[in-house]
Amino acid sequence: MGNISAVTDAEFDTEVLKSDLPVLVDFWAEWCGPCRQVAPILDELAGAHGEKVKFLKMNVDENPVTPSSYRVTGIPTINVYQGGEVVRTIVGARPKAALLKELDEFI
Repeated sequence: MGNISAVTDAEFDTEVLKSDLPVLVDFWAEWCGPCRQVAPILDELAGAHGEKVKFLKMNVDENPVTPSSYRVTGIPTINVYQGGEVVRTIVGARPKAALLKELDEFI
């Protein structure tokens, strides 16, 4: 994932909740097949729309606190945060067109 930085539990408040831009966080894990399907699509979107939305990824195995506090029970889960609040949640792998439709108000 070339265009997407990782975020940790420790950085979440600063990087996501206090961001001036909307922030898309991809909750994923190494062993998750659907996560690997979504990753290149999100990478492409980050390259095209990174000036409007901050794209980040969080490994749920390495960072258990944040996903549990946002009730992330299935992955991939994509949350969009704006002003410190979750404004959109997408659970499961989606094709690029479906993701663009879900995210069109932000990008």
